[in-house]
Amino acid sequence: MYCNIYLIGFSMHHALKKALILMLAAFVAAIVLRPTHKVADTRNGVELNHMIPSKFGDWTEVKQDNAQIINPQQRATLAKIYSQTLSRTYVNTRGEAVMVSIAYGADQSDSNQLHYPEACYPAQGFQLGATELGVIKTDFGDIRVKRIFAVLGNRTEPLTYWATVGNKVVVGGKEMKLEQLRYGFKGYIPDGLLFRVSSISDHAEDGYNTQQLFVKALVANLKSDYRLRLTGLL
Repeated sequence: MYCNIYLIGFSMHHALKKALILMLAAFVAAIVLRPTHKVADTRNGVELNHMIPSKFGDWTEVKQDNAQIINPQQRATLAKIYSQTLSRTYVNTRGEAVMVSIAYGADQSDSNQLHYPEACYPAQGFQLGATELGVIKTDFGDIRVKRIFAVLGNRTEPLTYWATVGNKVVVGGKEMKLEQLRYGFKGYIPDGLLFRVSSISDHAEDGYNTQQLFVKALVANLKSDYRLRLTGLL
């Protein structure tokens, strides 16, 4: 009896000791393997205002007099997450308008991840309708995108967006996390951006088609290195 109790006690002690060793090893590994070098520091900086032309193809930027007001708390949050943001509106000769919003973050670690429209739009009072995955076809390849139909009162806003980590388009949190880990194992923190286009339209398909034409024209008029940074296309 005593022997059995002793053996049980020994086994429990041994298991606890083993668990503590594993926990300590995991903690040390997390410290040692924590990425410390930013990919953004190893290549040319991002200047969104210079990268995106104000006129291309059939599209011309129009200046907005009523800039969106952001409260100080939101502004501080955006400044922490993003290194740069760009918001513009373009119109073509048919009078169609497309709003562009680009947010770039030099540090895409867990605490500074991009904020997706699925979170940002509801925070502004929008209701999200149909959501679908899609592809925008360009002369340089396809861009995988996500499309959302957002509604706020009488305002209906179909939107298309994609995100990049490094030079690769990612769709969804799982792909983003895997790409982060790929850089992390090499000791690097990747940069990334969110590229969103939207338009005011009662018909989702009409809006998405207009956005497709806009993105295709934009990609065709980007410098090759800018195109890679913004879309992952060579």
